[in-house]
Amino acid sequence: MTFRAAMLAAALLAGVPASAQTWPSRPVTIVVPFVAGSGTDTITRIISEKLAVRLGQPIVVENKAGAASAIGTSYAAKAEPDGYTLLMTTNSAQVILPLIQPPGSLTYASGDFAPIGLTSILPNVLIVSPKVPAGNVAEFIAYAKERPGQLSFASSGTGAITHLIGELFNARAGITALHVPYRTGVQAAPDVMEGRIHYQFDNIIWSLPMIRDGKLKGLAVTTKQRSPLAPGIPTVVEQGLPGFEGISWLGLVAPAKTPEPVIARLNTALDTILAEPDVVAKMAATGGEPPTARGPAGYRALLTEDTARWKAIFAEGKIKLQ
Repeated sequence: MTFRAAMLAAALLAGVPASAQTWPSRPVTIVVPFVAGSGTDTITRIISEKLAVRLGQPIVVENKAGAASAIGTSYAAKAEPDGYTLLMTTNSAQVILPLIQPPGSLTYASGDFAPIGLTSILPNVLIVSPKVPAGNVAEFIAYAKERPGQLSFASSGTGAITHLIGELFNARAGITALHVPYRTGVQAAPDVMEGRIHYQFDNIIWSLPMIRDGKLKGLAVTTKQRSPLAPGIPTVVEQGLPGFEGISWLGLVAPAKTPEPVIARLNTALDTILAEPDVVAKMAATGGEPPTARGPAGYRALLTEDTARWKAIFAEGKIKLQ
């Protein structure tokens, strides 16, 4: 290192707390605001295993589920901004809940977190009971319109992204149905299979085995293009609802005011991990597609874009959450 570079490094470190310079010196916790075994939990554990190696410290995954992710998110927001408590967040927590909850009812805000980077984009799929006589979206909409208010759809919780995708679909399709919230989409599957619940939108990866076995019918994916995981399932857009999109995304964040050198080190580690072939393969096995936008800037850009999109959707006044 040249004398000039050494002086520059020393100047930069002079403004960094000693705790940040020695971070991490003990285990790091990643809070997951969903139950163990959920898609978010699975992806977090894939990343945490690799992150532990790169940081040289154990990574503890702590599940704090409830209130459509608000409980765990609020817990992480109040943690010390020292880099030892992180949050694997979603657009349910960062976009949807702040838009639909009454002002002051949430004990956190998006500004309470410092972005590290996006970790995964998750396509969702419209799945219906085999007892529903519909083989595509047009037939399903026709079936529902013939039975106004008689159908029901499941989600992973009131205010969760799967709930909102369902409500958006109903509004755009011009149908009415009863919303039935569950803790996870997987818990709803037996009721959908038996026809006690007629349909739901949820993560494509856990749905595919049941679709292939004929236990559920997969009518459409909610991404702009077909998913490489299920290229034979057309998009909602292809089937007559222009502009329809309903993705989930995951991102790693820290409490606001976490030292920038800690954020930078975490981002570098995360970008490296996400590029590793075995991680890409494991993510695909969970239904996760790699994010095209990287780092804190990419996270903020998607957060801003998604927030504006859902604000516009709510402004239409066609989605009723109560």
